[in-house]
Amino acid sequence: MNYLMAFLVGGIICVIVQIFMEKTKLMPGRIMVLLVISGVILGAAGIYDKLERFGGCGATVPLSGFGYNLWKGVKEAVDQDGFLGLFRGGFKAAAVGTSSALVFSYLASLIFQPKMKK
Repeated sequence: MNYLMAFLVGGIICVIVQIFMEKTKLMPGRIMVLLVISGVILGAAGIYDKLERFGGCGATVPLSGFGYNLWKGVKEAVDQDGFLGLFRGGFKAAAVGTSSALVFSYLASLIFQPKMKK
C-alpha cells in the first residue's frame, strides 16, 4: 500500500508540473523554482507534513520535497539558535542532498564525457 500511495502522490505532483509546462509559457527553471517555493509554503502552512506522511517518497523525492526539507531545517535551526538559524538551517538540512548531487553529476561527467553543443 505504501508503494501505491507514493505513486499516487508523486504522480499527482508530476501531472501538475506537466500541466504547467504544457499550458503556460513558463520556462522549466521557473517551474522548478515554483516547486521548491510551494514546498516551503506548504511546509510553513503545515500541509506538506501530512502529505509526506500519506505519500512517503512520492512527496519527498520531487523538488517540492526539497523545499519542504529546507523549511524543516530552517524551522529547527530558528528554534535552537534564534535569528541566526535563518541562515544556517537550510544549508544544514540540504547539505547531504546537494553534495551528493554535485558528486554524482561530476562522476557522470567523467564516465560519459559530455560535449558542449555548437
